[in-house]
Amino acid sequence: MNYILFDDKTWINLLPLTYTRPIAEIRIGILTIKEKWEKHLNQNCSYYTQDYLQQKYVAEYSDDNVFINASVLPEENLVNEINSLKINCALIKNDVLLAVRLSEKLAKNFKQVQNNFEDNNVALVNCVSEFVKINYSWDIFSLNEQAIKSDFQLITKGRKSQPISKTNNVIGKENIFIEQGAKLEFVTINAQTGFVYIGKDAEVMEGAVIRGPFVLCEHSVVKMSAKIYGPTTVGPHSKVGGELSNVVFFGYTNKAHDGFLGNAVVGEWCNIGADSNNSNLKNNYASVKLWDYKTNHFADTGLQFCGLIMGDHSKCGINTMFNTGTIIGISANIFGSGFQRNFIPSFAWGGTSGFMTYRLNKVFQVAEKVMARRNVKLKDVDKEILSHIFNITEQYRNFK
Repeated sequence: MNYILFDDKTWINLLPLTYTRPIAEIRIGILTIKEKWEKHLNQNCSYYTQDYLQQKYVAEYSDDNVFINASVLPEENLVNEINSLKINCALIKNDVLLAVRLSEKLAKNFKQVQNNFEDNNVALVNCVSEFVKINYSWDIFSLNEQAIKSDFQLITKGRKSQPISKTNNVIGKENIFIEQGAKLEFVTINAQTGFVYIGKDAEVMEGAVIRGPFVLCEHSVVKMSAKIYGPTTVGPHSKVGGELSNVVFFGYTNKAHDGFLGNAVVGEWCNIGADSNNSNLKNNYASVKLWDYKTNHFADTGLQFCGLIMGDHSKCGINTMFNTGTIIGISANIFGSGFQRNFIPSFAWGGTSGFMTYRLNKVFQVAEKVMARRNVKLKDVDKEILSHIFNITEQYRNFK
């Protein structure tokens, strides 16, 4: 069977994080959703996503295709039910389409088929397994502890951790896994509160204090004297410092200096300036509202703790102050004193004194320099995707 991870209507609820990626490329726990499915299925997966993203994230078809909902996290019983599907059958539960197995002809018309299974002779099968689904951007940090536990058990099963240096102050050693090439000396880790995973060639510098669950992916760095509360994930090729609490960094992002981030999700190629902070709790302890791209209004998250959601390529200057429940789009550049707006649109340049449009030629120049530092090239397809996002987000930039 050929597996394809498809975006459902949840994609819009995960903006701005999904402006630049399919849902399957979201990192939660240790792995991206695609990486989780590939490990469970023991097979590569492709993508069925938005038209403008499909040029980079390609769908591959065969004569026997299984479409799997990318917003659903894999679990053994669910995987077994999916693999038991017969051709032209769909697996559903509580009105959620979890998976559908289609012939090549129907697979290439997936959008029309999923809107009308009856006319395409696709039978419905009720799913009996429980599952976890990512429905909103704040689910990424809210469900991160559960995802870390699941990924940790999946990745480390039957494997042996690298030894922990005696210079480190460790509690719950049995819950720590260190990959080859990782470096940590004179570090304090409490893994009794959750699993701690240190990826290949990652480094935790001396004086850092970590309370699990915590993930540091490959080639990433925790700076000296950092204070990190779980459940927190630092994606690959990132640097973090200061104080973190329940934050997910997708990767290739720096928050290398002092300052607090809590209950937050930060995309790729972002930079948080020194001594920048986000509020994650309102003074009146009320439920936090976040900008909703579907309704173009602020929506109640039902959460008491909710900080910052920042899209790819966005950056902020030193001493930036983010209010409780702030959404920042793609390629925004934020600076200035005082609390910033709760919703900062994509390609905004400025801050409390006002904004102007961050022009695409400047966006490309900066992105090329930033990515080159990690030996990654900004490709033409990336420029086309950013250009498309620039156009579709123009409605939010009510400034010259």
